[in-house]
Amino acid sequence: MKRLVVVSAGTGNPSSTRQLADRIAQKSLDRLEGATVSVIELGPLAVDTARAAVAGFPGAELQAAIDKLAAADAVIVATPIYKAGISGLLKTFVDVLDNDLLVAKPVLLAATGGSPRHALVIDDQLRPLLAFMRAFTLPTSIYAAPEDWGSSELGARIERAATELAVLVGAGVEAQVTDTAWSGYQHQFGGNARRAERTAADVDFDSPLMRLATGGA
Repeated sequence: MKRLVVVSAGTGNPSSTRQLADRIAQKSLDRLEGATVSVIELGPLAVDTARAAVAGFPGAELQAAIDKLAAADAVIVATPIYKAGISGLLKTFVDVLDNDLLVAKPVLLAATGGSPRHALVIDDQLRPLLAFMRAFTLPTSIYAAPEDWGSSELGARIERAATELAVLVGAGVEAQVTDTAWSGYQHQFGGNARRAERTAADVDFDSPLMRLATGGA
């Protein structure tokens, strides 16, 4: 069973960001037979996330969210655009993730804003952030300004992005890439990525640094 996880940085009640993410998730589920979806709302995790960013140790609720993300087969990341930038909630959350948590994982990028002029924030800020995490970001992203909600163009874009997501998940892109190239990426020792339990096997004990650490043997 494929697991789809939504990461929503919306804070309103209701949140237009969450509404957009739910709409995308439903369309994706329509194309992923037998898949499940769960949601990580970043607003309630704000204090825990800020504390983890300072102290380096996530609390129980934040750790549960990280574990859910690590086990996802695909992710939908949705953020509001504030002052021509992505949400600080989302950036701080990504800051506390291990760098290898999202390696080759399909990620659909989405955002909402008060003006169509902020549409390029996704490609200017959000896509590079997920590229640093080495995620497999989809070619099609979704941006919704107030005037977009009733348009057929938004629906067509969501349908196209959901199709891309379903194809990548169905092809097992994450597993194919990481099964072959996992050792070629840099990893945080003892991290909480899906393959973290294999991290020790990735250590090159013949490297000069490791020989020095073991007394030069």
